[in-house]
Amino acid sequence: MINYNLVQNIIELIAQFELSNSKNQYLNNVEGFKQWIVNSYDEKRIINETNWESKAIGRSAESVISTLLTHLGRYAKSYSKAAIIDSEFSTQEEFIYLITLKSFGKMTKMDLIKKNVHEKPAGVLIINRLMENRWIQQENSTIDKRSKLINITEKGLQVLSRQMDKIRKATKIVSGNLTENEKLELIYLLNKLNDFHLDIYNKNIDRQHLLNEALILSK
Repeated sequence: MINYNLVQNIIELIAQFELSNSKNQYLNNVEGFKQWIVNSYDEKRIINETNWESKAIGRSAESVISTLLTHLGRYAKSYSKAAIIDSEFSTQEEFIYLITLKSFGKMTKMDLIKKNVHEKPAGVLIINRLMENRWIQQENSTIDKRSKLINITEKGLQVLSRQMDKIRKATKIVSGNLTENEKLELIYLLNKLNDFHLDIYNKNIDRQHLLNEALILSK
């Protein structure tokens, strides 16, 4: 016997799905509908279960996010520092720059600096230290003769290889006790947040106007 109340409830859910999916965040099919139901349930659960210090007296979610990201960055930095104790590296930025070159290949100085979201003066200092140690080298671009490309050297690969076991341990610790699904969900959210801020970063907005222009872009 058909449960007409259940059918009616499903029809109402489909109507809600179509209204909320006006911007086509989900596929307009059964798979999209199922994903919407799962996400809607998760959103309600998160809203009901998520709490934080001083929430009752008005501390905003934005304040908490900013604080937690700052703290997580400091935790990650402490693990990275532990990973280079008794090594040839002076700072974590040195091995991060080498890993960037190993992963993405040769690039210009500015591309390397931007890839690591550094300001130019700080990035140039790191690159100069790496060149002094002969861990990276500069060569002419085959595409643009006026351009110089930075590449990791064999010596750079060797020094990085000697420390990679500890670096991997530090990286693994940062994700803590998250499950695999939680890691994927966090990557999705952090990528979304990173894309937003990267767009602002690439505009090279003067610090005097940065806050106001970034707020406009966030709306």
